Amino acid sequence: MASRFADAAALSVIDHLVYGVPDLERGIRDVETLTGIRARYGGQHPRRGTHNALIALGCNCYLEIIAPDPNQPPPDSPRWFGIDELKESRLVAWAAKTADIDRVHHDAIIHGISVGEARSGTRQRSDGTLLSWRLTEPSSDPATNVLPFFIDWGSSPHPSRNAPQGANLVELCAEHPESERMQRSLRMLGLDMPVSHATQPTLIAVIDCPRGRVELR
Repeated sequence: MASRFADAAALSVIDHLVYGVPDLERGIRDVETLTGIRARYGGQHPRRGTHNALIALGCNCYLEIIAPDPNQPPPDSPRWFGIDELKESRLVAWAAKTADIDRVHHDAIIHGISVGEARSGTRQRSDGTLLSWRLTEPSSDPATNVLPFFIDWGSSPHPSRNAPQGANLVELCAEHPESERMQRSLRMLGLDMPVSHATQPTLIAVIDCPRGRVELR
């Protein structure tokens, strides 16, 4: 079994989990069946070719269900998180909070850790509110999904505040065939998440919800 990322202080650095699905409505139904909570549509990611739906996972933390958006033209580059290649839904990434994207990017380079370039993003909520953020560009390689991307919401309201409530993230597990290397990289990024050895890179979230304590992977 994977090591647990369950300490309250450790969990507080998690901004959100990313659940990649081939079809958004199907993903919403699957998560509702698992948790008893129906995700609320978030909006489109302009020029990224994706759209999402959210449920809150406690204070300032949420689950993002993300899928290709059939109402946008295909983007010029592959969609983030390897979504173009997804045949089945799975937990594809996690985001860590930061108030200084540029420092995180600089420190990662110094330590020889590959993180994406700092980018800006926006999406409009269904109520018309425009959200904006800066992040380190996520990878599309599932072999690196144990390492987070970093996000800063700036002055935008955190998406968890407008998402359906009733669930709480209580544990996050990591497994990887190069577990020691991944764990060293996480510690260099200031994240003390143990990583267990396994044949496939995997993220596993344990969530308290109306259906009880459930596992999402």
